[in-house]
Amino acid sequence: MAGAPDFIEVYPGALAPEACRALVERFEASGQATPGATGGGVHPELKHSRDITLGGRPEWKDAEIALNQAMFAGLLRYLRSYRYALIAPLMLQIADPETGRPKRLDADDFERLDDARLAPIARQVFRPGSINLQRYAAGEGGYPYWHCEHYPRDTGGDTLHRTLLWTIYLNDGFAAGETEFLYQQRRIAPATGSLLIAPTAFTHTHRGNRPEGGDKYIATSWVLFQRAERLYAAR
Repeated sequence: MAGAPDFIEVYPGALAPEACRALVERFEASGQATPGATGGGVHPELKHSRDITLGGRPEWKDAEIALNQAMFAGLLRYLRSYRYALIAPLMLQIADPETGRPKRLDADDFERLDDARLAPIARQVFRPGSINLQRYAAGEGGYPYWHCEHYPRDTGGDTLHRTLLWTIYLNDGFAAGETEFLYQQRRIAPATGSLLIAPTAFTHTHRGNRPEGGDKYIATSWVLFQRAERLYAAR
């Protein structure tokens, strides 16, 4: 079907260039980077990077907050384009924007919900994942293994709660280094401060191509569903 959406969105200017530059400088000055891991462990032939996981590090809390704020602003835009990403998984009830009475959330409601009203609904359904800062060295780094973001390894099921992936590109000025989506035959070229959002399932199998002529820095994570204990606690 011509013109059908591929559910891959890129939002330029999600994070200011100076904020991106500051994160790159902090990454290099921290001395905290370790070999990047996949879901199956450290396999440089599959993923060759240096990573810092921000969660649980008080010294990175401000960066974690700023990145999640940038992600969430993009998520609200994404949900307006793909409303059923919010509606389809759950039969959500909201107060009718006009009458105040309870009603099922439907696609038409988005026309009457500004961001101030949409945001708490999104937070009710979704939660942010753990953020990784990553450096892919020029000519050697990359994530050439075709992969998706779902796998059933962890007993808590968090990897199966992932619904969207996101990446903020912290620099550009190098060749290649695109995020490449297999089935959509689409390559996303890094641009400083731009935010990529896409689904996490096998339909959006992807890889990170090797940068040439300069190192590539990104911040990346997922949007996850809230756990069932929270979603269904009042039912």
